[in-house]
Formats: sequence, C-alpha cells, structure tokens
Amino acid sequence: GNEGLYWLKRILEHDSNHSVIMITAYGDVELAVRAVKEGAVDFVLKPWENSKLIATINAAIQLQNSRKEVKLLKEKEQNLKAAVKNDHTVIVGKSARFRETLDIVAKVAKTDANVLITGENGTGKEIIARELHQQSLRRNEVMVSVDMGSLSETLFESELFGHVKGAFTDAREDRAGKFEIARGSTLFMDEIANLSLPLQAKLLAALQNREIVKVGSNKKIPIDIRLVCATNSNLHTLVKEGKFREDLLYRINTIQIEIPPLRERVTDIPLLADFFLEIYCTKYKKPAFKLSDEVLEKMKQYAWPGNVRELQHTIEKAVILGDGDTLTLNNFFFSDAYTSPHTAVRTLEEMERRMIASSIRQNDGNLSAVATQLGITRQTLYNKIKKYQL
Repeated sequence: GNEGLYWLKRILEHDSNHSVIMITAYGDVELAVRAVKEGAVDFVLKPWENSKLIATINAAIQLQNSRKEVKLLKEKEQNLKAAVKNDHTVIVGKSARFRETLDIVAKVAKTDANVLITGENGTGKEIIARELHQQSLRRNEVMVSVDMGSLSETLFESELFGHVKGAFTDAREDRAGKFEIARGSTLFMDEIANLSLPLQAKLLAALQNREIVKVGSNKKIPIDIRLVCATNSNLHTLVKEGKFREDLLYRINTIQIEIPPLRERVTDIPLLADFFLEIYCTKYKKPAFKLSDEVLEKMKQYAWPGNVRELQHTIEKAVILGDGDTLTLNNFFFSDAYTSPHTAVRTLEEMERRMIASSIRQNDGNLSAVATQLGITRQTLYNKIKKYQL
C-alpha cells in the first residue's frame, strides 16, 4: 500500500493534472481513501466489475480534460489582461486646456473616488476613463465598460447584477453581472444620463449599500469597484427638470472631469491630424501623406462639432480617397456653417467673457448661481473664469 502512495506522489509531482486511479483490495479501503485525499481521483476494489472499471476510467478522463480546459482558460485570461494592459490608448494633446484635464486625472487616479467625466460627443471621454484606470491602483485588472444607454428596463438588473439559473425563461445558467466581473477593477458606465428614474434608484441602492443581489436570488454579494461615469448631458439641469436623481448625482460625482471641446484645443489639431494620418496611411497601405498648409489652416478655423472623433473620420476618408503625396483642400469637406475666421472667434470669446462677468456681478460672486443662470456646470465655469482671468 505504501508503495502505491509513493508512486502516486511521484506521478503527481511530474504532472499534477494526471488522473490517477488506485486499485486496492477490500481490506485496504482506508488506505485508498487516504490516497484520494493525497490526489488520486478514485479507487477500484478488487475484484472489479469491468463495467464499473470502464465507467471510473471514463470519469477520470473527463476530469483530466476539464482540468486542461480550466488551465487553458486561466492562461487565456492572463494573456487577455496582459494584452489589454499593453494596448494602452495613446493620448495626444499639449494645449494648456487639455494639460489641465490630464493634471486632474493624475491627481484623482490613485484614489478610489467616484469620477464623473463630462464633455461633448467625440471629445474622448472613454479614453480619459481608460487613462484613469491605467494610472490607478487597480490597473492590473481589466476595466469593465457598459453602455447604460443600450440597457433596456428588463435587462438592466441581469446585466449589472447578474442572475441565477431559472430566474427567468432564458436563464439557463448562472451569470455574473458587470459589478461582479469588475471586482477589484474599474467599472465604466457610459451615457449615465440615459437611465430612467426607476433604474437610477436601483443603481443608487447598489452603490449606497456596496452590495448587489442577483436576479432570482436573495444572497447579498459585496462589491469592490472603482466607479467612473460619463455623459454629454448637463446632469445638474436634468436634476432641476426632475429627470435625474440628485442623490445619485452626488454619489457618482465625487470628482468631475470636464474634457474641453476640440475648438478650445486649437493647438492640438495639427498634432491629432498627424497622429491619425500616420495610423490610416499604415492601415490602408498608402504613402506617407502630408497635409498642405491650407488644410491645416482650415482645420484650425473649423469648429469641429463632432470633436476629435469627427477629425479622425475626416482624416480617414481623406487618406482613403487621396492620391500623390500631399492632401489638399480638394480631399476634404468642411461645412461653412462651422467655419469661422479668427476675428469672429475672438468676437465670440469676448461676448462670452462679458456674459460671464455680468452674471458674476448680478449674483454677487455666487458661482453656483452663475453656473445655474448660464446653464453650465461649475467645472466649466471655473475653467472659463481661469481662461478669461475674471
């Protein structure tokens, strides 16, 4: 018996994934149980029945295959984490406004404070969210993203909190929700303003209690996430209109980071244009195009209503259709409705400066009242006060 235990140990030292079946006499059952505790998958009593022996061997083979699959899945998970970590989004921009944003990111990232990222469509809110995660203490885990605007009323709880088998018609197996998947990591909720009031209440309860309950279960599961939300809406205005819960806003808005629109980052436009130009010339196997001086000047004058995303798509289309070695104005289309000479831009800025200054005087320096009157967030107001040196 001891000799069998010796070889069991030697086999498992060689490869712990091997399935070992012990064969023993009736009187050695206690020894066989000991062997199972030390790593054998089963034991067969002598004399054995062939059918039972075959069934035991088949079960051992299935167990060994399952172990291999689990090991493979773990390796794939590790590779995925490494790939995501290495696939770090490049952030392009040196303008003063954009550097201020990145400075705030650097200060906030090392904390677990909830962050609300605001800005117009196409400004790069998800990129800033990923930068927050990459600089955080949770960066070794994969950031989990969810588009709140795409969640229906019926799927909300299942997607975020998970469900157990049989909870509803199509629940054929247990499923983890986004909160559970993001344990120890960052959970990024995009388009947070699109949630209905009933769903906002459910989300608020989970955040306040720091626990979730899967659909069809009554077991409470603690959550450990760093929450980052994003929206292009003014949540303070939505609160006044009764469309967004004020208590939820305070819960998700420990720190607010506002990303400036591209028209306020004019010096970054050539940098971004060159960045996307290199990407798409490589992707579409085109020559190393250059942008003419006229194109760069037009880009600086253009208002870019779609912001960085619009600039990216504009460069991509020009590269696909371009010929020669230089892209000219003939390769681009800029709507006159969004193109203004610099003199007009300066005039608009002066009008904005006077409006803010007047509102500050009217409200006796109460910046919360000023932001409300102008229909902008406090962070936007602070940025403009600093820009215009008011």
